[in-house]
Amino acid sequence: MIHIAATFAIALVGVALFHLANLPLPWLLGPLTGCLIASLAGARLRGIAVVNEGMRTVLGVAVGATFTPVLLMSMASMWPTLLLIPVMIAAIGLVGVPYFQRLWGYDFATSYYSAMPGGLQDMLVFGEEAGGNPRSLSLIHATRVMVIVAALPFLLQGIWGADLSNAPGAPVTSIAPAQLLLMVACALIGWQGAKKLGMFGASILGPLIVAAVAALAGLLHHRPPAEAIWAAQFFIGLTVGTKYSGITMAEVRRDLAASFGFCVILMVLTVIFVEFVYGLGLAPGMEALLAFAPGGQAELTVLALIVGADVAFVIAHHVLRIFVVILGAPLFARLFKAPTG
Repeated sequence: MIHIAATFAIALVGVALFHLANLPLPWLLGPLTGCLIASLAGARLRGIAVVNEGMRTVLGVAVGATFTPVLLMSMASMWPTLLLIPVMIAAIGLVGVPYFQRLWGYDFATSYYSAMPGGLQDMLVFGEEAGGNPRSLSLIHATRVMVIVAALPFLLQGIWGADLSNAPGAPVTSIAPAQLLLMVACALIGWQGAKKLGMFGASILGPLIVAAVAALAGLLHHRPPAEAIWAAQFFIGLTVGTKYSGITMAEVRRDLAASFGFCVILMVLTVIFVEFVYGLGLAPGMEALLAFAPGGQAELTVLALIVGADVAFVIAHHVLRIFVVILGAPLFARLFKAPTG
């Protein structure tokens, strides 16, 4: 309990410092940075797993609430860029697996599941079952998400002048209580229903589907209030930061160094694909960057909501990326693996 209280206090200090320094996304990057620094300094941090997961349902409802018949029809036109997602995943694997295996000396399972840009929990489960190192996998994926989430706001501001101070929703006092209750129902029913079905990303995709149905039926007329989305950002940032709790100097020297190098590779590949998409006029630059950046689904959803990007476009590409990685990772791991003996 002391560790949980300390974690929340450190995360709140991070929020306050980011506000005072007028830095972007204080509710997301403040907790992430505070918990990261405290973890590297040796603090033992802990979140509340069910709360951390539950707060992601807010993002699912926020995306689902934006669905309209017009938006659904427009999604059919996304197929050229959606087809590029598996190509990008293959490129990441072809570069990433040799990078981890030959340059850093990781075993094949750890190398393969470190390179795959899937969800942290999914890659940990698959990687551990295949005989990989779960601690290395955890640190490498947490660093991937952390670096991309920390870098993107500055890119969005510097290149497109995106306003990251926008409130991500209307104030809670401006939304009818019946609408708020419907959002809570969409979140809980979608989350638990998707969990029972074994759906990947259940805490986001389940509420997204239920909220989308409610919006298309004309029942749901609002996104979750700004306060709820700020709270979701807080818990997402806190969760990423606490992944570094208990890190050793040996892990810093190897796992973090390897991960930072891999982040450079990911950024180069992302720029290549974004330039290709933008150059062919398939999508605006900002939407292309948010859709192809291999960060966490929840974190990229937050950014898309705040900068006013085409949320449906961004989330469709990330859902496909996670879907392809989760379904394809165990299959392609066997094909990638060099024969032994």
